[in-house]
Amino acid sequence: MRILLLIMLLFQSLLFRVNAQTLGGSTVYNFLKLSNTPQLTGLGGINISQLSDDIGLSFNNPSLLRASMHTQANFVFNSFTAGIRNYHLLAGLHSEKLETTFSLGANYFTYGSIQETDAAGNILGTFKPADYVVQVSASRRYLEHWHYGVTLKFIHSGYGQYRSSGIAADVGVSYLDTANLLQVSFAAKNMGAQLTRYAGTTEGELPFDMQLGISKRLAHAPLQFSLTLHHLQQFNILYNDTVFNNANELQNASDRSFTFDKLFRHVVMAVQLYVGDKIEISAGYNYLRRKELNTGNTGNGLNGFSLGVGALFKKLQIRYARSYYQNNAAYNQFGLSLKMSDLGGGKK
Repeated sequence: MRILLLIMLLFQSLLFRVNAQTLGGSTVYNFLKLSNTPQLTGLGGINISQLSDDIGLSFNNPSLLRASMHTQANFVFNSFTAGIRNYHLLAGLHSEKLETTFSLGANYFTYGSIQETDAAGNILGTFKPADYVVQVSASRRYLEHWHYGVTLKFIHSGYGQYRSSGIAADVGVSYLDTANLLQVSFAAKNMGAQLTRYAGTTEGELPFDMQLGISKRLAHAPLQFSLTLHHLQQFNILYNDTVFNNANELQNASDRSFTFDKLFRHVVMAVQLYVGDKIEISAGYNYLRRKELNTGNTGNGLNGFSLGVGALFKKLQIRYARSYYQNNAAYNQFGLSLKMSDLGGGKK
């Protein structure tokens, strides 16, 4: 119950910041919103309720961290456009004495080497911008069906002479009904603030997000369906760039009714197909991503969709995902999950 008390105290102490949190381009540390692991990417990039023994999913919802993930480690490599790289590492440990499962993880983005110039365009040298987050999580079971967890984060960004650090917390609660193969989860993510600012002035809030998800696996068919709602703290998350729209002869949001559109911008849908007990195939659709990255005068292909595949062996899980951001523009993600105790011959 101590961890539950800690969750309550953290949530109450940070809740006053919720109303001040902003969306879109007004937030800092937006790399926190990117998917860290292939299964999550294949499910549309946002999912907090998936029924899975993949510790990588707990990076975004600490209540998904379970005792069965003891000594499991997750290694991921992401390839973005323009030479941007992302590396992720997460490992779990269960304490029988404390009846608590812990994890320690990091997510690191590097953007290559970039020329540094002054206001006149004179080249001063090069610098290597980078972002990273290091976080520790703890999760416990309550009664038969409930799990709850908390994550504490240290965030850092460095772009040449401009650097910033921050702290944040996530809290999550999940209801798991194993008899009906159903899981419902709630998570409040990225509650926190900057400790140091890039230029010493107000630069925006952290990308706070309240999410609700439900996942249901069918008892007599090899399928699992998920529905996730994000940004529940604000109904209208429509980004309306009137200057861009007018310049490109696109219609502004104020010119038409967007009630249906506004609602579905909160929705991510996903399905997972199981081929025996060794192969899983994932597909997801992120409506917000498609609407925000569509271009009005050209085809948009599979923008907003994502696909993934996993090979699940006794001691090793191998996953790959591909997500589409614009027509002919996608990124690939590779990941490995394994139990370190199995490699060392220790207790499972």
